Amino acid sequence: MATSPAYQGRKKLRQLANPRLTAIVEDVVRLCRPAKVTVLTGSQDDMEYVREMALAKGEEFPLAVPGHTVHFDGYYDQARDTRNTRILAVPGESMGRGINAIGRSEGLAEIHGLMGGIMAGREMLVCFYDLGPVNSRFSIPSLQITDSFYVAHCQNLLYRQGYEEFRRLNGSPEFFHFIHGVGEVDERGNSRNLHWRRTFIDLQENRVFTINNQYAGSSLGLKKLAFRLSIHQSLREEWMCEHMFISGVFRPVKNRITYFTGAFPSASGKTSTAMIPGHTIVGDDLAFIGPGTDGGAWAANVEQGIFGIIEDINAADDPLLWRVLTTPREIIFSNVLVKDGVPYWSNMGREIPDHGFNHSGEWHRGKRDAEGKEIPFSSKNSRYTLRIDELENADPRANDPQGVPVGGVIFGGRDPDTSVPVLEALTWAHGVYCGATIESETTAATLGRQGVLKHNPMAIVEFLSIPLGRYLSKYLQFGEALRVPPRIFRTNYFLRENGRFLNGKLDKKVWLWWMEGRVHGEFQALRTPIGWIPRYDDLRSLFLEIFAKDYRVEDYESHFALRIDRLLERIGRMEAAFAAEDHIPEGFFLEMEREKRELEEARKYFGEGQASPLAFT
Repeated sequence: MATSPAYQGRKKLRQLANPRLTAIVEDVVRLCRPAKVTVLTGSQDDMEYVREMALAKGEEFPLAVPGHTVHFDGYYDQARDTRNTRILAVPGESMGRGINAIGRSEGLAEIHGLMGGIMAGREMLVCFYDLGPVNSRFSIPSLQITDSFYVAHCQNLLYRQGYEEFRRLNGSPEFFHFIHGVGEVDERGNSRNLHWRRTFIDLQENRVFTINNQYAGSSLGLKKLAFRLSIHQSLREEWMCEHMFISGVFRPVKNRITYFTGAFPSASGKTSTAMIPGHTIVGDDLAFIGPGTDGGAWAANVEQGIFGIIEDINAADDPLLWRVLTTPREIIFSNVLVKDGVPYWSNMGREIPDHGFNHSGEWHRGKRDAEGKEIPFSSKNSRYTLRIDELENADPRANDPQGVPVGGVIFGGRDPDTSVPVLEALTWAHGVYCGATIESETTAATLGRQGVLKHNPMAIVEFLSIPLGRYLSKYLQFGEALRVPPRIFRTNYFLRENGRFLNGKLDKKVWLWWMEGRVHGEFQALRTPIGWIPRYDDLRSLFLEIFAKDYRVEDYESHFALRIDRLLERIGRMEAAFAAEDHIPEGFFLEMEREKRELEEARKYFGEGQASPLAFT
């Protein structure tokens, strides 16, 4: 090779006998010019090497609890950079209104120019992972090339090792690959050239380039970057790739477990729904879903770990996670405050020190940044990374090559004044409409303003690599092809009145048990224009069963009142949003027209404002 780097593990590469793989690695070496190349196969020694080097290089720091480390992203590199994340589009290809694209030739020229010598003086790691369970119909072998030990450590926690999957390829070129370069770093080891931060997704070659960043949501190729490749690939096949958790809802009195998938925009209750005490977790973020021989849908977790938002996790509201986060095991914390080796984050239920070390360096209460803004002690997008099998509620089928059967699909939003806490869609097509019309208040997980109501179909819009119309058509076709499609539900845990949340954080367990009962035909429901809603008596029984507390009829009325004017206003926003999209399927508009017509009829009957759910009995 032209740069003649020290090459550790060349034999491991040759043993895979994969010409495309070898060519990719050699091309990256020539372009990025690392001082050393290390090939990692996922052995225990390799895993220990990555972790030790992350500490030795200062990419992570040890904490007081054994196995716990902390990583700090740059002050302005703590969220997905959607502005500089682009799909490389071929001439004549329409990507749709919401997709940030750049011409493929232009994009490749730019990224290759920026990557020239980007790893000079650094060690390049060649890592092998598997998206989905190993040796499964859901498996996608994936190659990660990076010069960040933190990135490799994160991916060792989040993804199954894939060297043997590459061996099973027998030389096939069918795999994903990801190239990440930290770029020039500052005195804290953070990427310096954020104005050259780029993430380019090449659908033609199933590859991603991502440079001048360290935040795991952007630098980890197998996270949301591989997600875009998977969505594009699944369009041509019988399965789907979704931004969904997979959880097992366990009803002790029935001695049964029912699996749900769920899509929620960031900070809308996704992880907390997947982590309900007494339930099991298969995965918290990404799911492959395909048809089963039983005529239903089956789902597998793309990942083996969790990269979760840590803000608001505390012993009272999240006992399972709290125990894991405060006891010895392998965990990476990011962008929290550290004092005497102890991590602190927002709303954790502990007194926060007045000074310590965080994403801004040495921190003290009242410290301000260059723009004069007060620096919070912990980033609102602070995170934790761990393996799912560290959790006591990890589902025994989490790595089953067949996946798990899906009883229900949940779409959740973060909506302060419109949607009821839970409803069931009238049909599969209506469920697709429910998922496509999700609106949520924006949070700290993406760069930009917070607290703005954003339309986010299926909580996937910022990750789409195909036009929205084609994606919705695939959704409709997938359900129609199933003999027994899952039921579809919609949730909203964030209704507020006079600034006060109407739902308790733990109430979601009641909504889940109601959904589980509906899957098994055990609860009747009230037919409304927006879908089936629970009956008061059923919810009252569930509150008594789960929490041994009464559920007042006045609470039921405030939770499940149909806010007709607000619902019609939302339809107006949806009409405008989807009118601007191409090739939206006719079935979607038929559902919108039906819901609008029925709501207008309800307004004539009930008048303006709200309609009590008791009126639908």
